[in-house]
Amino acid sequence: MRIMKNKWLLVLVLLTAAYVSPAQDLGLYQKKMLLCGSDTLPYRLLLPENFDPEKAYPLVVFLHGAGERGNNNEAQLTHGGKLFVRSDIRQQFPAIVVFPQCPANSFWSNVNWTYDSVTKKRDFLFPEEGEPTYAMLMVMQLVREIQKQYKVKQDQRYVMGLSMGGMGTFELVKRMPNTFAAAIPICGGSHPANARFMKQTAFWIFHGDADGVVPVALSRQMAEALQQYYTAADMQLTIYPGVNHNSWDNAFAEKELLPWLFSHQRK
Repeated sequence: MRIMKNKWLLVLVLLTAAYVSPAQDLGLYQKKMLLCGSDTLPYRLLLPENFDPEKAYPLVVFLHGAGERGNNNEAQLTHGGKLFVRSDIRQQFPAIVVFPQCPANSFWSNVNWTYDSVTKKRDFLFPEEGEPTYAMLMVMQLVREIQKQYKVKQDQRYVMGLSMGGMGTFELVKRMPNTFAAAIPICGGSHPANARFMKQTAFWIFHGDADGVVPVALSRQMAEALQQYYTAADMQLTIYPGVNHNSWDNAFAEKELLPWLFSHQRK
């Protein structure tokens, strides 16, 4: 009887450890704050295992969606945070990973949107011209600051994001056109004319064709626009049939997602 109890105790301990490990893994992200005059931007920073300050690493910037805005410096890890703390990912793709958090009253992308309460559809209007938002300005500054604090491989800088962050991914590449080797916007969008600023960056665009929040047409339009400007850079579009707004779940499950991302280097 005592042996049986010990076995059940061991099973309980293992199950408990498995349950709490994701939260513990997210603790690997250091809590940081970008200070720029009187402005602040919370962000989480993940350094590679066995980090060597004398060694240069790729940089990944991840932009969250609208639902994770705020200033608790935690919510931005809700989607995507667990991907980069997986032991196999950390071993295969050592990188400096940054998750900034957008203020509740701002937006990554310069976009206006409307909601029709009858059709329950949203329309997103991206201006061809216009100033970057406060949040985008802070992210651009964060990219610069990270490169001052750490050795970053200049030919391996990447950005990815979902929903509002997918829009921000396009926007960040536009605002810093000579920076990123590859970008992964998930259920995002931008003004098609902005594609001319993005032709040096490889893109893998994701969207669900049943998305009830951000129309899939936005990703299709950007893919078509990018194809007009591309010469050597890689561009892929993946549309998931029957998938709603959470197409990031499918994208994160793509076995080639991060191998594709890290395979790109700016020339």
